[in-house]
Amino acid sequence: MHSPLRSALLIALAASPLIAQRNAPPPADLIVTHAKIYTVDDNHPFVSAMAVRGGRIQFVGSEREALLLRGPSTKMLDAGGQTIIPGMIDAHAHLFGLGTFLKNIDLTDTRSYDAIVTRVGERLKGIPSGRWVIGRGWDQNKWGDTRFPTHEALSRVSPNNPVVLERIDGHALLVNAAAMRAAGVTAATKDPSGGRIERGANNDPTGVFVDNAMSLIDKVIPPLSHDDMRAATLGAIAESNKYGLVGLHDPGEPRDVLDVFEELAKAGTFTLRVYAMISDDSAAIEHYFQRGPQSALYDGHLWIRSIKLYADGALGSRGAALLDPYADDAKNVGLLKSTPAHLQDVATRALQHGFQVGTHAIGDRGNRVALDAYEAALKAVPTVDHRFRIEHVQILDHADVPRFAQLGVIPSMQAVHQTSDMYWAPTRLGYARTFGAYAWRSLLNTGVIIPNGSDFPVERVNPLYSFHAAVSRQDDNSWPPGGWFPEQKMTREEALKSMTIWPAYAGFMESLTGSLTAGKYADFVILDQDIMTVPESSILGTGVIATYIGGRAVYERKQ
Repeated sequence: MHSPLRSALLIALAASPLIAQRNAPPPADLIVTHAKIYTVDDNHPFVSAMAVRGGRIQFVGSEREALLLRGPSTKMLDAGGQTIIPGMIDAHAHLFGLGTFLKNIDLTDTRSYDAIVTRVGERLKGIPSGRWVIGRGWDQNKWGDTRFPTHEALSRVSPNNPVVLERIDGHALLVNAAAMRAAGVTAATKDPSGGRIERGANNDPTGVFVDNAMSLIDKVIPPLSHDDMRAATLGAIAESNKYGLVGLHDPGEPRDVLDVFEELAKAGTFTLRVYAMISDDSAAIEHYFQRGPQSALYDGHLWIRSIKLYADGALGSRGAALLDPYADDAKNVGLLKSTPAHLQDVATRALQHGFQVGTHAIGDRGNRVALDAYEAALKAVPTVDHRFRIEHVQILDHADVPRFAQLGVIPSMQAVHQTSDMYWAPTRLGYARTFGAYAWRSLLNTGVIIPNGSDFPVERVNPLYSFHAAVSRQDDNSWPPGGWFPEQKMTREEALKSMTIWPAYAGFMESLTGSLTAGKYADFVILDQDIMTVPESSILGTGVIATYIGGRAVYERKQ
């Protein structure tokens, strides 16, 4: 005969499977096993499995635990021991610029002006007279003669078609005579504020327009149709996914481009998470101020809550604003593209409306002007967690290094710029100033984070070039031995954060993406090498096997 206590125990034991079943979490949509997963989550830094449900990370940890979430319709993905990292986020990349670059003349591999003229001549075959020819990527620093070119050779090969060729950095144009005629530019045309028209004998324009002077040409280039803008954007997205990018911060898009982004995101064809910054256009800024900050629109594919400003130009075209003259141009201290008053005004109004500001600043004077404007704006509108940014931060005066941490300003830098510029930057700056150039470790030591990026199409889309540069400070050929100013290197852990969680934080997205953490978007990349352990010289040989956004593959490498 059973005692009352024994009967109660038997009933409890019989019911326990039902209770366990009732309390079990729902089955996963996807379970990934046999992987080397770097989560960038300090609570679970390195695991072998993860589960995804509803486009979000459901679990990260051991395979034994992950398999408990397997249901009858769960898809299984055996990673075969491959490396998985969070989906990479480029903290400074021009999506629409990449889209147009892919359709126009690519000049990035040219090593002489003659090669450029030849390539333009090839493109002209079959193009009707009068149609504009557009290209990008020339860099006179790669030529035997590093002086700016003049238009004559370009004008001879294309007498009837306007030709506009953007410098690699996006801060200078080389155009032919037909383009200058279309723009009405003559020797009498004055340099606009913040811009410079390169001139020859009799004050005649040579064909090179620097920084704000570019607008003289840009305003007469025929705009793309809406369908062409859509196609360019979709092409750029596909190219980004191919290299493991799940998101990017797009600094400075006009309203018509942002409208295309929204249109594609609403239609479900926008397979990136884009943190878009509004161009410095008063009408566009006022429009978005009235609308208010927009976050995680269309299932987390678009953010519009930041404004892109410009302090100065670029180092390669000597438009970066310096405190002292260029070492190779003693009469030139660069250009301020915006007045300090304008930077301060927009930053102040952005704080009042809940918007972030990211300001392009490359030279030490450009960075100081931007920091001063931010300091004044924050004094006028004291704001906690504003996350103001400076984009590039390539050259800093020693006195300004600690100001980023003191003001709460994020230095958004592109490591790959260092390996592109190191061959000629000391010529521009002089040796002493290079100690404050691309100074990642100096900034990290003050306690700030550094979101990393590529600035594509200025540099290549593949984010691993910036990862490699960050940890090695060497070019593709492992030069120079030991790295250029190696004391400024990042660790691999920092470099991985600089391409995942730090960009997420810089875009107010860290609760949704940037690490493989339960509850966040299931955005991850499968690599064919372990970038955290292979020799530095092997990092750039790493390929992307697949890119997943929201638990769905948006790119898979063909076998």
